[in-house]
Amino acid sequence: MLLWLNGPFGGGKTQTASEILRRLPGSVVCDPEHVGFGLHRMLPPALRDDFQDLPVWRQGVYEMLDLALRKHPGTVIAPMTLVDPGYFDEIVGRLRENGHDVRHFALLAERATVLRRLTERGWGRGLQRESFAVRRLDHCLEALAAPRFAEHLRTDRLTLPQVADRVAASAGLRLAPNTYGRRRHRLRQIRVGLRHIRFD
Repeated sequence: MLLWLNGPFGGGKTQTASEILRRLPGSVVCDPEHVGFGLHRMLPPALRDDFQDLPVWRQGVYEMLDLALRKHPGTVIAPMTLVDPGYFDEIVGRLRENGHDVRHFALLAERATVLRRLTERGWGRGLQRESFAVRRLDHCLEALAAPRFAEHLRTDRLTLPQVADRVAASAGLRLAPNTYGRRRHRLRQIRVGLRHIRFD
């Protein structure tokens, strides 16, 4: 099974993926962003626009997820913002057409909630560090509300473990019990955030 965790930038996809990974034995995170970062590193800086617009990114993500789903015995988790309907069909649609069990979730929240989360992950620079995410926020929230991007999960009033629990329950998966307290969860969130800081 593939769990595709969609949502706006700052919507909690990576943190939710990490929480499910922690509590679901045999699961693995396959992050489509890494394909895009690799492509960016191969291109001259002037050509580094949105990597999702590169056909090779969409084909590469499809092939990597297809391979993981065919060869890995456990659940595959892909945290990635994907709002273009055509691109969505190229990847998620093709995976489904080829017989893979793909469960898609759009993690949504009110604009103010997402802005607060982006500010918190700005590491002292607030929304200045997250300018790309802020510019795309309204478009992401509007696009992902469409029926094509169901299942929709509102996360404003849910804790991270609760979001993971809802995703797993909807997909028919059983997570290990959450034994972390609030402090331990916060420390883990900080570690996950630090691992995903990019310097290029």
